[in-house]
Amino acid sequence: MRPLAEAAGGRVEPLPTLGCACANLRRAARAVTQLYEESLRATGLRTTQFTLLQVLARRGAMTQGALGDLLAIDSTTLTRSLRPLAKEGWIIARPGEDRREVHWSLTAAGERVVTRARPAWERAQERLKSRLTATQWSRLFDDLAAVAAAARS
Repeated sequence: MRPLAEAAGGRVEPLPTLGCACANLRRAARAVTQLYEESLRATGLRTTQFTLLQVLARRGAMTQGALGDLLAIDSTTLTRSLRPLAKEGWIIARPGEDRREVHWSLTAAGERVVTRARPAWERAQERLKSRLTATQWSRLFDDLAAVAAAARS
C-alpha cells in the first residue's frame, strides 16, 4: 500500500473520490482492513475473526441469524467464518428451541483470546482515529451504520 502524504497534525490528504458509492466504500474497507490486519498479525487472528469474537464478547450469546444480520454477512460465509473459531474452542454452538436455530457464544478460551488481542486492536483503532479529525471520527460510526441500513432496506 502506497503511503499518503501527511497533512498538518498527522492527518492524511484524502484520496480522490470515485464515482460510485460501492467503490468508495470497498476501497475504504480494504484500506481499514489492511491497517487492522497489520496490527492483529502478531495475535494470529484475522480481522474477521476478531470481529466475530468481539461481538460475542460484547453482546453475549446470539443466534447465527442475528449475528449474520448484525454484521451483514450471508449465512454461508458466516458458517465458514465460525467453523475455525469453534474448532479452536473459542466459541461454542448450542441448539435453540427451533432445531434450525443455532446459538453461538464465547468460551472461556475465546474470552482469553479477545483479551490478549484487544491491545493490538486498540492500537489499530487509535492509529486510524489519530489520522482523522475529531468530527470525522465522531461521525464515522453513525454514517456507516446509516449507509448499511439504507443498503439493506
